[in-house]
Amino acid sequence: MADFVREVMTPGVVAVRPDASLVEAAQLMRAQDTGGVLVVGHHRVIGVLTDRDIALRAVADGADPLTVSAEAVCTRDPVVIGPEDAVWAAAKLMRDHAVRRLPVVEDGRPVGMVSLGDLAVAADPGPGKAPMYAHDRWQEPPTTPEG
Repeated sequence: MADFVREVMTPGVVAVRPDASLVEAAQLMRAQDTGGVLVVGHHRVIGVLTDRDIALRAVADGADPLTVSAEAVCTRDPVVIGPEDAVWAAAKLMRDHAVRRLPVVEDGRPVGMVSLGDLAVAADPGPGKAPMYAHDRWQEPPTTPEG
């Protein structure tokens, strides 16, 4: 069972420029078989753009996906996590902020993504083994009173 985000994250960055059109972003998502990309400018995460964002924040409102930018529709200033952070911390952030993906950032630069699916795969013990659910394994350690 993995303990650190680096052990479960998808390494590498699938990203678009802030001025990329929603069509460009959607084509990249399709090519990379992912439901979300980072919006990155000057090697920094500006936001997260998902297929759902494109559908609900742009297309459903009649916006032209050829002319609307990724930056205009993305979720700006997303919650991020580091590769050396605990997996339980990623699960807690996802739960607390109701998100399915967290950019993994090291020294201010994106290095990967961890998704709810990554956590589910990491929690699967494999065939013939008793299941251990993520909420049982990846909980914040109890605090002890200082003595």
